[in-house]
Formats: sequence, C-alpha cells, structure tokens
Amino acid sequence: MKKLMKEKPFAKISVIDICEGCGMNRKSFYYHFKDKYDLVNWIFYTDFISLVSAGNFENGWELLVAVGELFYRDQQFYRSALKIEGQNSFKDYFYESMTPIVSFFLRSDGEEEENGDREILITFFCDAYLSAVVRWLEDGCRMTPEEFVGNLKAMILEMARKIVEEKV
Repeated sequence: MKKLMKEKPFAKISVIDICEGCGMNRKSFYYHFKDKYDLVNWIFYTDFISLVSAGNFENGWELLVAVGELFYRDQQFYRSALKIEGQNSFKDYFYESMTPIVSFFLRSDGEEEENGDREILITFFCDAYLSAVVRWLEDGCRMTPEEFVGNLKAMILEMARKIVEEKV
C-alpha cells in the first residue's frame, strides 16, 4: 500500500492492485482487512504500536516527536493518507488515536476528571495538533520533527502565558 500510494492517488488504488502488489488473493485480503481504508489504518497502528513499545518516553512531548519522526520517515505515505476523505478515513483514525494521548497531557495531578470543559479542551488540542501535522506534511516537512514539536510547545506555552497575564 505504501508503494502504491507513492505511485497514484488513494482513490485510484483498488484491492486488486494491493493484492497483485503483494502476491495475495482478494479472499486473503478480506480475511485480514475490511477494505483498503482499514489497511491504511492498520499500517499506522502497526507503526505506532512498535514505536510506543520500543520507546521509553520521559514525557508526552517526546512521544509527539517520535510520532513526527514516524510521519517524517514515510511522509509521502502519511501525506496521502491524511488526504483520504470519508468514513473510516485515516484522518479520523489518527484523531481517535491521539485523543487519549492529549487527554493524558491535560490531566491534572494524575486524576481523571470528566467534565465538559476538559472535553472541549481535548477536542481543541486534538484539532490543533491534527491541523498542524497536516500542514507540516503538506509543506514538505521543512522542519525536523524535533523543531516542529518544539515550535508547537513554544506556541502553546506562549498562548498560556498570555492567558494567565490577562487573568491577573
């Protein structure tokens, strides 16, 4: 799938193309995957799980750098994947995958609190992170993953500082 997505748009890729590319039959493909969307999501899931299980992250920022490195290594694939629209799109899957990470970032004093304000904050940061990643990939990843996440962190901290100054 990664090879095919470098050669043509996702919409033009058929299950037959995928099967021919890896020497399997359609029945085997459908035994493992619901459709080609499911395959794209599985590729990310596999990459992400191996990343998380191999990493020993001190904090969430390091995890975001590692996700950035994953996207940086396969930027053509992920750039194409994030353009997929519709039900079961990779963008929706990636968003859902990042929600628990952002939720972990935003927890206070190790306690999980369930309230509307917290959910709005999680949604806001997931939307912002997803938009930033899409733009970074579309711009050709001109920054390294470390610079990209460092800039995100600096912007968030500056915004928080300004908000705190206004409250005083």
